[in-house]
Amino acid sequence: MNNQEEFIKAEGTVFPGKTYKEELLIPIFNDQRDNLFDSMFDIHRAHIIMLKEQQIISSDEAKMMLAGTNKVAKTDSSQLTYQPQYEDLFFMMEAKIAEEIGPELAGKIHIARSRNDMGVAMYRLVLREYFLKLFDSCYRLSEILLEKAEQHDETYITGYTHTQPAQPTTLGHYFLAIYDVLQRDIKRLWSAYETVNKSPLGAAAMTTTGFPISRARTAELLGFDGIVENSFDAIAGADYLLETAAALMTCMVNTGRWIQDFLLQVTREFGTFTVADPYVQVSSIMPQKRNPVSIEHSRSLASSAFSEAQAVMNMIHNTPFGDIVDTEDDLQPHLYRAFNKANRVMKLMYAVIATLKVNKEHAKVMAEKSCITITELADTLAREHGVGFRKAHEIASHISIKTASEKKELSDWTVEEINKMIQKFVEVELTKEIWNDIISPLYFVKIRGIAGGPSPKEVKRMIEERKGSIAAMRRNFEMVIQKIGQKRKELCEESKS
Repeated sequence: MNNQEEFIKAEGTVFPGKTYKEELLIPIFNDQRDNLFDSMFDIHRAHIIMLKEQQIISSDEAKMMLAGTNKVAKTDSSQLTYQPQYEDLFFMMEAKIAEEIGPELAGKIHIARSRNDMGVAMYRLVLREYFLKLFDSCYRLSEILLEKAEQHDETYITGYTHTQPAQPTTLGHYFLAIYDVLQRDIKRLWSAYETVNKSPLGAAAMTTTGFPISRARTAELLGFDGIVENSFDAIAGADYLLETAAALMTCMVNTGRWIQDFLLQVTREFGTFTVADPYVQVSSIMPQKRNPVSIEHSRSLASSAFSEAQAVMNMIHNTPFGDIVDTEDDLQPHLYRAFNKANRVMKLMYAVIATLKVNKEHAKVMAEKSCITITELADTLAREHGVGFRKAHEIASHISIKTASEKKELSDWTVEEINKMIQKFVEVELTKEIWNDIISPLYFVKIRGIAGGPSPKEVKRMIEERKGSIAAMRRNFEMVIQKIGQKRKELCEESKS
């Protein structure tokens, strides 16, 4: 027997072939079992209730269908394994229901629907749950960022542009910037959520059905915000997946950027942040090490979440506009993993930030170096002495170059020495008090009090404003959670009556 004959014999001559089963059907079954089981039975319940209300089936039939459905729904899904006589989890559960109520009655459950609209509905219900878990973690991170911003509205740090020391700011101002970006990420995620939380049920294969069903009723029973009206769109449209992936990708890129900042700030050379002991690990050979692995893992998880979401984009690209497996069993787990990893990032960084220690004095000392207040010299010359800004900038540049070349800091110059350098360009004389203000990061920050600036007063104003908005967002979120929970409770109760 040659190799080909041996292969064919091992594969078998009927569906499913050994390779097809092991490499496709079993992994898909496991993904469905782990993610879709509960939503599948919720859809069964909602559909049966709607069929009864529309008088497509009798009340007695509905009662028997729901009893059988509820009994099978109690199955310990973790114990289910693929069985070749069933194509997938759906057909296995349909067979189990048929064992309870008979094949004819079980078959009626499938009146006026298709695997197509049911499958998309399951995916949307599952994604909705992932969204809600991520929102909760995002809001918790938002709240700790605001809390830390309030604690550090007068913690002076070096602000960087192009990775070089640029100007003084405060840690509160910095944390507030991260907070604001995160709120836009949350807004994008909510937009995607609203697209996801629409029901495709009733679209059937793609052209609806001749039965007098109520699409709005099944949507209501399942806590959807409405229906995907065009039935072809309900089956073929994949932008609910694309929008979700795009929102996740944007959020993870934004988050990864400030996480990278944290990794710099915890280095011995920067020394601004100290990660709390529960979130560092020591070296196996170098006992002095405090490795910030919680932050490192967060950074890599953010990249991994991005990649999982990007896979969704790639899998949908250039696919036909219709019901296709590309947007179904093989794709969905990428989004589930993207959500899980994004959620882990949010939780890890919450823990890190909540327990973070800040070396305020060291940060302030560093904010007095590298000539980073020199912009204020140019501003003072222009604002207080009428010097043209380009000329003022030229003077400031000359002094900063000379300071660096002589390996000094601005504070090393006396006001007399500074005035001599200035007077090579213009007839202006600074007082000692003005020069001390110019070289002070505290003064630099204080006078930058226009909208959005780093002055403690302005940062306090922004924090108070954001406290109100985050509280309102939290309330709205809790209302969504409550509504969905209540809808599911009502669905389960109605299915037992």
